[in-house]
Amino acid sequence: MIQYSLHCSKGHTYDAWFKNAAAFDEQQARGIVTCAVCGDVAVSKAPMAPSVARTGAEKISLSSSPPDAAKLRAMLREYRQKVTSEADYVGDRFAEEARKIHFEEVEARGIYGNATRDEVIALAEEGIEFMPLPDLPEEHN
Repeated sequence: MIQYSLHCSKGHTYDAWFKNAAAFDEQQARGIVTCAVCGDVAVSKAPMAPSVARTGAEKISLSSSPPDAAKLRAMLREYRQKVTSEADYVGDRFAEEARKIHFEEVEARGIYGNATRDEVIALAEEGIEFMPLPDLPEEHN
């Protein structure tokens, strides 16, 4: 897995994970790499420093609230609601079900659920497309 800082032609910057550098290039060529904020397809890699492994507690990515944070949270809430209302909840069987759909063992449908870090890495290495379901700040209060 590789994490890129990306930016769109409208100036939005965000991070995204890809299986490897070739996966980013292939997805960008197909036009499926879009801005997480506005949907712009004119996305490129932002300059970034290499990540160096450190000892100690694992770090998580955070940001302070941008001026339009409420709008962004509303968009994430709407996206999460759409997924959870239209897709099947498969719980801890997410990786298993995603593989069945990918390999056309079952009819394609939207699913959501949970997966371990190792399952997420394996799915990405197998080229199975998925994306994280966003956690909203109010869910942790």
